[in-house]
Amino acid sequence: MIKETVYNHLPVRVQSQLDQLAETLDVFREMRNPKVLLSLGPSGVRGLLLHRGKQGRPTLAKARHTAHFDWSYESDQPEMRDLFQRAKAGQWDSDRDLPWKTSVDPLSPEVPLIPRDFIAFDTMAEAGVRLDPKEQTKFNYSICAWMLSQFLHGEQGALFAAAQVTEAVQFFDGKLYGSTQVMDEGRHVEVFSRYLNEKLNRLYQINDNLFVIVDALMTDGRWDMKFLGMQIMVEGLALGAFGTLYRTTKEPLLRELLKRVILDEARHVHYGVVALKEHIKKDLSEAERHEREDWAFEIALLMKNRFMAYEVYDEWFADGRISREQWRRVVNRSKGMIEFRHVMFSRLVPNLREIGLLSPRIMPAYERIGLLPFMQGKAAPELSGEQLVADLDRDLALRSERPIGASRHAS
Repeated sequence: MIKETVYNHLPVRVQSQLDQLAETLDVFREMRNPKVLLSLGPSGVRGLLLHRGKQGRPTLAKARHTAHFDWSYESDQPEMRDLFQRAKAGQWDSDRDLPWKTSVDPLSPEVPLIPRDFIAFDTMAEAGVRLDPKEQTKFNYSICAWMLSQFLHGEQGALFAAAQVTEAVQFFDGKLYGSTQVMDEGRHVEVFSRYLNEKLNRLYQINDNLFVIVDALMTDGRWDMKFLGMQIMVEGLALGAFGTLYRTTKEPLLRELLKRVILDEARHVHYGVVALKEHIKKDLSEAERHEREDWAFEIALLMKNRFMAYEVYDEWFADGRISREQWRRVVNRSKGMIEFRHVMFSRLVPNLREIGLLSPRIMPAYERIGLLPFMQGKAAPELSGEQLVADLDRDLALRSERPIGASRHAS
């Protein structure tokens, strides 16, 4: 009680600094498996304490892994070979296939980047900050640019990880498919960067939690951990995030860009499930499986915290008008952010189940942070990119037909 009283009398900016430190310590306290702490701890220090992703210069990560050569070139994974054929057929040219001539006004009320009610402005008002309609539009512009910036940073991490995985993976058909993913990720970096620079004229720094994940993947020498972290965790969450923004934005160029990226990403996650399923269930010891279960949970926790959008908070509320605790309440009550988290984890958790990293041992941890209800969803092999886009379009059509005040369609 005394500590709380003293804390509440501190300046808001001091409260926010202490809050940030407490959040960081909570992340480290969750790392109870010594091997997970050894794997993620150094990246956590670099990202959450030293903020290496925000120091205004290129970040150097000491990548280490073993390159796996196969001089026989035998086809060894039919499902991966099929993905390779589909990936070749699905290649697209961003200059030719996207309508870059589309005029984009990020402050247009007629063609909004995200819906007006994406953010809980009523909760913000309860905290003492009331934005008028023009300010709300500007704020939504910031939120959308922040989300797309994190997509871009994640895609750069995916580009590097895909290149490493192509070298390290033990399946020759996986190497062939991996080469197409390197091209995909390069194209994704290109289109998100171009959209942010040419259309939105804004780029946010990488979120600290995302930096930790990317840094950990770059520096881990085990091929299956790179697969798990990028193909299952980051790509799976990104697939859900892209889908949510695709379904909510009215901006036509952004919708078309996201649609094409979703088609690519669905193949990437499918690839990860195929590569890891038998390996985790048959090739690893119980201790190794436990380590990967714990590691995946810590990454899920970091990704859950990633969407607190503290970079936007720092931009808008550096004057201390609201605290980080109040900001989290705004984010957690925001309709758009709630949907983001729901769809993201509905894509991730079933894939963890599919590859054997959601055993009864780890389930209580996921239940504690509210992610266990997503367990029964469809895993990546059951969902093609085309089906995902069709489902999103159908849901969007149902929403537009629904009378005002009708209940929200279940995802």
